[in-house]
Amino acid sequence: MKNYYKVILGSKSKYSTEALSGSFIGADFKIDVDLTNRLPENWREFNKEFIPVYLAKNPERTKVAAGLSCGNLWVLCKGINIGDIVLSQNDKGAYMIGEVIGDYYYNPNNILPHRRKVKWYSKTIERTDMSDALQTTIKTLNIVSSITKHAAEIENLILGNKTVTISASDESIEDPSVFAMEKHLEEFLVKNWHYTEFGKDYKIYEEEGELVGQQYPTDTGNIDILAISKDKKQLLVIELKKGRVSDVVVGQLQRYMGYVKDELAEPGQTVKGIIIALEDDIRLRRALSVTNNIEFYKYQISFKLSKNIAQ
Repeated sequence: MKNYYKVILGSKSKYSTEALSGSFIGADFKIDVDLTNRLPENWREFNKEFIPVYLAKNPERTKVAAGLSCGNLWVLCKGINIGDIVLSQNDKGAYMIGEVIGDYYYNPNNILPHRRKVKWYSKTIERTDMSDALQTTIKTLNIVSSITKHAAEIENLILGNKTVTISASDESIEDPSVFAMEKHLEEFLVKNWHYTEFGKDYKIYEEEGELVGQQYPTDTGNIDILAISKDKKQLLVIELKKGRVSDVVVGQLQRYMGYVKDELAEPGQTVKGIIIALEDDIRLRRALSVTNNIEFYKYQISFKLSKNIAQ
């Protein structure tokens, strides 16, 4: 099965020209060792070995940053297979399209030394031609992100067919209209975080001034929003229901919280979960009645019409 990934080629895509001319994708993360024989099948084993290496090189960073960086590096070097498709933004804002054609190799003393050979297509994709759902997914700041759930749309765009709809392929979604609405809610929350109730006590996770807490990757999916309390004592996991079955969203949030507790939390830090939805229901209330450290929030939508008086 062919998979699809977004790969950022340096901060603000500054190495896209070199990657295009050199026919490669790559990453750095200040791990300056050849990984040829050090890429296990399971990314958890890789993280266990290299998170301490990363933190030794970057003592100012956190376990959240270390886990994200090492996980991204493993995906690029091992997780992406030959034949998979990558999208990488160029210096003009369009997305280059490439097919991975080689295994990992190490190119020391050069930019992005951990590399994969890529055959770049002559065509590029403009972001404005993407659906809202794909735009939301692709603009997360993770260096390497799976975008396979948008495979059909990406193939259409490669063929030159523009797509401007919001779509959802998750079989657990009960109401597609609510799903679409709550995809926009995620963006609204992120952009207006300081004005929300959460913004009083928490900050969306950032590293070196860059937002990494939106769509934070885990081994069971991406966390919608990962935040940390301003006193650094608690990590907050926010999941938007997105029209899904209540039992599904509660279980997913619990899995995310378990991951954060086991892999990201520093000693003494607690983990709290929040579900946000347009409406609750009996299944959601029953599930939450026997869970710990999870709260439920309803959101409201309001708008105002003003009469346009002709001049």
